[in-house]
Amino acid sequence: MINSAAEQVGSGRDADAEGVAAVEDGAVVQDAAVVEGVGERAERGPEGDLEVAAAAARAGAEVVWDLYGRQLARVDKGAGDFATEADLAAEEAMLAVIRAARPGDSVLGEEHGAQGATGAARQWLLDPLCGTLNYAVGNLLVAVNVALRGAGPGREVAAVADPFGAETYLTDGRTALVRQHVAPAGASESTLRPSSASRLVDVNLDPPFPGAPGFRAVDLLAHPDFVAEFRPRVVSTTLALAWVAAGKRAAYVTDGGDLTGSVHFAAGIALCRAAGCVLTGIDGTPIGDPSARGLVVAADEPTHTRLMELIRRSAPRPDAHGA
Repeated sequence: MINSAAEQVGSGRDADAEGVAAVEDGAVVQDAAVVEGVGERAERGPEGDLEVAAAAARAGAEVVWDLYGRQLARVDKGAGDFATEADLAAEEAMLAVIRAARPGDSVLGEEHGAQGATGAARQWLLDPLCGTLNYAVGNLLVAVNVALRGAGPGREVAAVADPFGAETYLTDGRTALVRQHVAPAGASESTLRPSSASRLVDVNLDPPFPGAPGFRAVDLLAHPDFVAEFRPRVVSTTLALAWVAAGKRAAYVTDGGDLTGSVHFAAGIALCRAAGCVLTGIDGTPIGDPSARGLVVAADEPTHTRLMELIRRSAPRPDAHGA
């Protein structure tokens, strides 16, 4: 069983609480004493913000873990997308942590939208269940993402929790680490070290595909040189970004626009930057540029350079479809 989210606040290891939420008949019931304690113990500044992010991510992860395998109601979001009760309940648990610890900050959640102080300089981005389609069919490859915008010059605070891997990936913008929750010893931490040794490249095939026809992930996957040099993987969750930072993937590629403000991608991008990965858009545009398109994250410069070459070579030629 994963450790309580309350254990991620303060020292990050020493708290002795049973959790921020319990599940009764499919509903999440907040433990008011524990949530109040989050606000009391979370210090201001980078270290305090990091522990708040970790606490929120673990709070969401606990709900996701607890509700796994149940028959969950779905909320249709259109275009084949949907949320489950777990998405909604996990975000509520995360919101409770943020509200208790940082009541003056605003929040943007995937399911509940924008909340909190209008015009606040700081905003928390919450993705309570990245990989909902995986989760709905019993696949354990999901992530819970938390990122803080406006933390300060040169600072990026983020946490990515793996509910079923008992790990939380963390960054304060300077270093990136993984906190492993192993009972009965408690949590241990180690620095994230990117590596391209696996040659595994995760490619996002979820729509929409705004880069088409200039960039289509299926064209990259079908390119003979890509197949010869890399081994493609499709896990359909931004947990794969954390895996690049941790050396479990050589790279990650997705279509899209500027993803730095996305509730899905902001936390993973922050992790990879702090870990020392190489990041650009699929067209080579620097990350954070409003004109950036999609994302190419690689463990090192040679891998990134080679992937950019293959992306350019896999693009359809102007006359490919004829007159």
